[in-house]
Amino acid sequence: MDGDGPERAAGVMVNPVLPGSHPDPSILRVGEDYYLATSTFEWYPGVRLHHSRDLVHWRPLGGALDGPRLLDLTGCPDSGGVWAPHLTHADGLFHLVYSNVSTYSGGFTDCPTYVVTAASVDGPWSDPVLLHARGFDATLFHDTDGSWLVNLVHDWRPGHGGSAGLEATRYDRARRRLVGEPVRLLLPPRAGWVEGPTLHRRGQWYYLITADGGTGYGHQVTAARSRSLAGPYEPDPAGPLITARDHPDLPLQKAGHGSLVDTPDGATHLAYLVARPEGRRGPCILGRETALAPVHWTGDGWPRTPGGLPETSVPAPPARLPRSGGTPPPGHAAAPLPGPDWSTLRRPATPDWISSTARPGRLRLRGGRSPQSLTGASLAARRVTARHCSFETSVDFAPTGFQHLAGITAYYNTRNWYFLHLTADDTGRTVLRRAACDRGVTTLDETGEEPVPAGAPVGLGLDLDGPALRFRRDFGDGWRSFGPPLDATVLSDEHAEEHDPGGIRALGFTGAFAGLWVWDLTGRGLHADFGDPQYRTRSR
Repeated sequence: MDGDGPERAAGVMVNPVLPGSHPDPSILRVGEDYYLATSTFEWYPGVRLHHSRDLVHWRPLGGALDGPRLLDLTGCPDSGGVWAPHLTHADGLFHLVYSNVSTYSGGFTDCPTYVVTAASVDGPWSDPVLLHARGFDATLFHDTDGSWLVNLVHDWRPGHGGSAGLEATRYDRARRRLVGEPVRLLLPPRAGWVEGPTLHRRGQWYYLITADGGTGYGHQVTAARSRSLAGPYEPDPAGPLITARDHPDLPLQKAGHGSLVDTPDGATHLAYLVARPEGRRGPCILGRETALAPVHWTGDGWPRTPGGLPETSVPAPPARLPRSGGTPPPGHAAAPLPGPDWSTLRRPATPDWISSTARPGRLRLRGGRSPQSLTGASLAARRVTARHCSFETSVDFAPTGFQHLAGITAYYNTRNWYFLHLTADDTGRTVLRRAACDRGVTTLDETGEEPVPAGAPVGLGLDLDGPALRFRRDFGDGWRSFGPPLDATVLSDEHAEEHDPGGIRALGFTGAFAGLWVWDLTGRGLHADFGDPQYRTRSR
């Protein structure tokens, strides 16, 4: 993973194993291969996939939902789109279940849930089949006598708490459709709001793994079990399977939303999300990340993690294959993006607006709509994966007016971003400026602008150092800082979340991104050409 995080020691899993925005992990083993699927929200391609042979080293495969046939994000709200995908394997096929959330405000959550299948995790994926829109966090469970779809039931009614519990509905794999009416799962008393349900069978017991306590610092993974799929379920008397809710000084916080996987040797591991805050339970710029924990089973049949706490390093399972052994699936990146770590905002990377061949050796982006638009943005970016990192590129751009802007961005969502860009002033001269948006309030620093020399690409860079963000530029005279340090916590999950008297105004689920952004507010798509963008992590 790009050298992110501490050096990986032999036989040790270093958490987070997927740094940066990789929340809601669904883990799966098929033979000797492990796969992880994570949420992508408003970013294309939808559902990030990773592959491993040892649970220690993970390789990005790109995204599964790489076009509008599979996923339409037009008009998707910030932190809407793909929530909590779930990956399973049965009948020689991968089954991917996902929701495409179009709204979550005013007490409503419109969350149509789909399933697609493929013989290879690399696709091609079948046309999506709509299952229902009764609730989110849907997962498939393949039992000995057939399959079930399990999900939270969302309750929009004021005063009802938003959740009507969990339900399971028979799923016909051959016809790819739900069969019969849903069955409510009988949850433990005082279970409250539970989400992210996954079912596992071990002997005569059904184990229900859920995400409880919200997505913040009270988050936790809980386990309950029953002799019957429908319940009633009894909770583990020892409490949560894993949580950091009572341990504010742990480096990994928000531990929750987990799923289990067994190794070929019969050991069990838990994939779950964590976050690394700035300071004691401070803002989380990197978003929610994926971690792993070993699970042991007690003599009376309960799953437990070491201490029930998230740890930065845990023992890895014994290696069964060398890292070079076998033939892992090839993976893919949606051309013309620089690699599988890259994403685009609300629309796929199609040749009408992004090209790696229009000018060989450069990535061309045609200018798109304004940052407040929920469609048509020309933004290609990658997740920020470390507290201390840098991102840089060079840009060729010939703006003719103030409606033309091209440069690099540190981006969270439509309401929170920084943008170092080339544009034209009122005399037509090309200048370098910085714009920012903080909870929807946009500012432009015209007093700090610099005229741009003609005739050569301009180097643009940014450096993240914990809560501080700094821009720099190179006009051919070497790198020089541009403007004062900026508050990087504007790009955090906590800062992005907003409420109004009617409830939720904006959610903060995505973590920060760094990338390339081009605006043409005339609608004519003036292009900018970018040199090879480089993202690097560094030690403190």
